[in-house]
Amino acid sequence: MSTSFPTPPVELTDPRTGAPRGSAARSRLPEVRAAVSAARAALPGWSALTPKERGRRLDRLAGLVEEHAAEYAARERAGTGKPGAEVAGEIEQVADLFRFFATAARTRTAPAAGRLVAGHESWVRWEPVGVVGAVVPWNYPLLMAAWRCAPALAAGNTVVAKPAETTPDSLRLLAEHAGAALGADVLRCVTGDRETGRLLVESAVDMVAFTGSGRAGADVAVRAGTRRVSLELGGNAPAIVLPDAPADTWASLAEAVTYNAGQSCAAPARVITLSENYEAAVEGLAAALGSRVAGRDFGPLNNPDQAERYDRLVASTGAERNLVSGIAPAPGEEAGHWRPARLLADVPDDDPAVTEEVFGPLLTVQRAEGVAAALALANSVPQALAASVWTTDLATGLELAAALDAGEAWLNCHLVQTAELPHGGRGASGHGTDLSTLALQEYQRPKTVTVRLGPGAGR
Repeated sequence: MSTSFPTPPVELTDPRTGAPRGSAARSRLPEVRAAVSAARAALPGWSALTPKERGRRLDRLAGLVEEHAAEYAARERAGTGKPGAEVAGEIEQVADLFRFFATAARTRTAPAAGRLVAGHESWVRWEPVGVVGAVVPWNYPLLMAAWRCAPALAAGNTVVAKPAETTPDSLRLLAEHAGAALGADVLRCVTGDRETGRLLVESAVDMVAFTGSGRAGADVAVRAGTRRVSLELGGNAPAIVLPDAPADTWASLAEAVTYNAGQSCAAPARVITLSENYEAAVEGLAAALGSRVAGRDFGPLNNPDQAERYDRLVASTGAERNLVSGIAPAPGEEAGHWRPARLLADVPDDDPAVTEEVFGPLLTVQRAEGVAAALALANSVPQALAASVWTTDLATGLELAAALDAGEAWLNCHLVQTAELPHGGRGASGHGTDLSTLALQEYQRPKTVTVRLGPGAGR
């Protein structure tokens, strides 16, 4: 006689204090199968709605997010430790995303239609893929869920979403509100650990949308087999700063790399200058980063594993100059995963802090002998998600932006994004598109319909 024991829950901690803050269910095969089955049952009714009706319901969900913004903010802060202003801005973006895709689904376009073959009329239908399994990360728990779920739902799919192990809170609330606004089981949430994610990827979903690390993304691609996969796998963004860069360059880069404690796939990571402005860059960045204090201006790293990884990369660096800012946690938060803003200068080109995604409040500075060499350094790592160029010479800036190997490039700014503009990677940063009307195609498949015309065609 066999005895089965219940799966223990995931114990959650507050990254600001390191203290326990509750638990979340560790979903296993029965729970994952049940969620996917429920989403499958909800698919015919949801996909049969007109884009107009789906849009109305998605707009209703956006309204619920706004109405319950305080509760979403509390849940986001509990899981991430982000400052209140950051969280408020992200919740506002989430509501905007659902409203954007509520309308975008009504404006979709199709390839050429008409009498393309003599005696026949043809057109293309865009149809939903089916049930989408979405696995989202801990750095933006609610926002990344919206990036994946909003276009998938607008396109007529149902979704089973799995939040990161450490940040299940806000996605669970979103699923509750989706049940009220969209209909039962149109958006389901399964919480748990990495094994939960693997079970979802291997389940009977029609597509997998994954945002996370490169190693995990490669595993997802193998497990998904021939099913469609959309991967956003992080970055290691260069910022080419030329001698004629705007005066606010250093402050802008310091703010961008400390937003969300640097835990952004598109955050600036590698500053590349020419020899003539290298020392000015080190001095300017050191001063700008020195004014950014962890605990006052930005939050902690998310979890012990990420803190350990950050510490390992810092310990292994060959940088000759390691300039560190301060930490000022609130009373009672001294044991949190706080890490200071840091600048590494005189760093080898093959340094781990250069070649790997640090995912923390850290900038490296490299020098290049000329613009061509700076571009080569920028394109020298496997990741190719985002990049920026800083110069007041518009022609040079646009040429460099075009030559950068990145899915998104900025000129004299960094981390500027909106629902209307696509975001996606190349190379080791994965493939696929988030945001904009182009994201709808991630979650749709075309079907060509051709009808024979003429005598006897209708018999």
